[in-house]
Amino acid sequence: MCRSIKTLRPPALPEQATEADIRAAALQYVRKVSGFRAPAAHNQEVFERAVEAVAQATAELLDGLEIRGAAARQAS
Repeated sequence: MCRSIKTLRPPALPEQATEADIRAAALQYVRKVSGFRAPAAHNQEVFERAVEAVAQATAELLDGLEIRGAAARQAS
């Protein structure tokens, strides 16, 4: 499952990751960790909260990363 999570930072992804990209990666991560592709109704709320928390952490990580040479490539 997690092998399908793609790298979301440049230069692996030429443009900035979208919210959909980040959410898809978070969903795959939570599925892998929980062992559930689709959780039962009684686990749905905690599953969704985990996806949102992972997506938020991922967005913060991507926003804070400094990629060497990225400024030079963008200026070209």
